[in-house]
Amino acid sequence: MIFFLLGLITGAIGGMGIGGGTILIPSIILLTNLNQQTVQSINLISFIPVAIVALVVHYRNKNILLKLSYPLIFFGIFGTFIGSKLALTLSSTLLRKWFGVFLLIMGIYEVFYKGKKKE
Repeated sequence: MIFFLLGLITGAIGGMGIGGGTILIPSIILLTNLNQQTVQSINLISFIPVAIVALVVHYRNKNILLKLSYPLIFFGIFGTFIGSKLALTLSSTLLRKWFGVFLLIMGIYEVFYKGKKKE
């Protein structure tokens, strides 16, 4: 039941474009004894159907800029290959700590800097 609710919540958050992984990864870590690489892989595989559904909805509402999307997709694929290879060379503990630091930095940014006008 808990994983059903977790999938529902992270799917809704992912559909909004906020990033369901920021909820899904820490939740799976707290609920299981899986290593960080496995948890992140579960996040990635669960992201595929969520992204497809969200993409269709956003496409129907004409919220997609293909001209901007193509370079992001191309270099994103390249970066994903490098990142996944790097993740497999790191220990689960170190990867988990880096993920925690990343979430902390993003949280601080969202609280203190997001929404301020750029000059």
